[in-house]
Amino acid sequence: MRTRSRRSMALGGGIAAILCVPPAVSVAANASADVLLSMARPALASSTQSVAWLASSAVDRGTGTRWASGTGTGTEWLRVDLGAAQEVTRVRLHWATAYARGYRVQFSDDGATWADAYRTAAGNGGVDDLRNLKGHGRYLRILATQRATPSGYSLWDVRAYGPGPAAKLPESATAPGAGVPAVAGDLRARVKKETALELVASAENSTLNWRGEFGYLEDLGDGRGYTGGIIGFCSGTGDMLDMVTDYTRRSPSNALAKYLPALRAVDGTESHRGLDPGFPAAWRTAARDPVFQQTQQDARDRMYFTPAVRLAETDGLRALGQFAYYDAAVMHGVNGLRAIRERAVRARKTPSQGGDEIAYLGAFLDSRDTEMRKEAAHSDTTRVDTAQRVFLKGSNLDLVAPLTWHVYGDKYAIKR
Repeated sequence: MRTRSRRSMALGGGIAAILCVPPAVSVAANASADVLLSMARPALASSTQSVAWLASSAVDRGTGTRWASGTGTGTEWLRVDLGAAQEVTRVRLHWATAYARGYRVQFSDDGATWADAYRTAAGNGGVDDLRNLKGHGRYLRILATQRATPSGYSLWDVRAYGPGPAAKLPESATAPGAGVPAVAGDLRARVKKETALELVASAENSTLNWRGEFGYLEDLGDGRGYTGGIIGFCSGTGDMLDMVTDYTRRSPSNALAKYLPALRAVDGTESHRGLDPGFPAAWRTAARDPVFQQTQQDARDRMYFTPAVRLAETDGLRALGQFAYYDAAVMHGVNGLRAIRERAVRARKTPSQGGDEIAYLGAFLDSRDTEMRKEAAHSDTTRVDTAQRVFLKGSNLDLVAPLTWHVYGDKYAIKR
């Protein structure tokens, strides 16, 4: 339930000065002679209220159609594929009644890492004609972070203008949205969950191959006895005892069953009394058993993954925030996660409370760093500062690949 100790590579604090309008940007109602780049381009949204209000409705040629997000709390977005990297100097947004008080206009070359061209926390609906932008990228995204009404967000039109291409742009899809992956799934979605497990494995086991760690076992000298398995179950913290108890219920004659009395005796301590010398070999033997492997996965989900994701969903967080909660639960336990969250909430509102998601996650990661530095075994905060903060800085709230990060000096990447 913690990482192996490495040398510290901690970086600085959270996200600052995020709610401002870049001085080079003006909001005006007059027209522009630039080329319209977004008309009928493929569009994708984080959610839609119904099939009557699709993402494509915000970039079609109709004047009576619009995109409307789901009505739940939290951040939503609309993404437009411009077909190729474009310079964008103007974006015109026509909001419906459900408008965003806080939003960002962002650009990306890969659909994963985003750069702000405009941001505000003082939106008032109607038409926002944003000129003198310095946007560039294949993808344009309107990231709505704070609601003005309880009805979600809705846009009649999103129009992007720029100098235009020298030649016809290649079509990225045969129809709006065709071939575009549904990237907005939460951490329970199969691909997103796999990403989360690989991210944790990079910190816990220095690998992305978490399935190769069922037989891992060692004492890290951190006062928690043996650490083992895919999530770092500890003989001194109760989760290893719970997992082995469940394994024995499923397979009574397993190699670890005879060590249950010793695991009960050492729970809450760093002692190996009654476990040495045979426990490590018995653990490795059990690791070849598919029942033991499934028991580890079920225990991971029951103890850490599911409660962390549920709490994050309640707070209105997307996949990155859900992962940040899960990773905190793995290291500090669910009670530790809740304590970290409570400190963050005192600094910033959660999205479900009407707060800005990026600002809240910055506060949460600050609180997490503070908690990690209290304990020598966890004082290296790079799993937060050179991984989770990197994704947050790029506004990758949905953990969309490609992802690149560093943990304890090692570089990792997920390209899918």
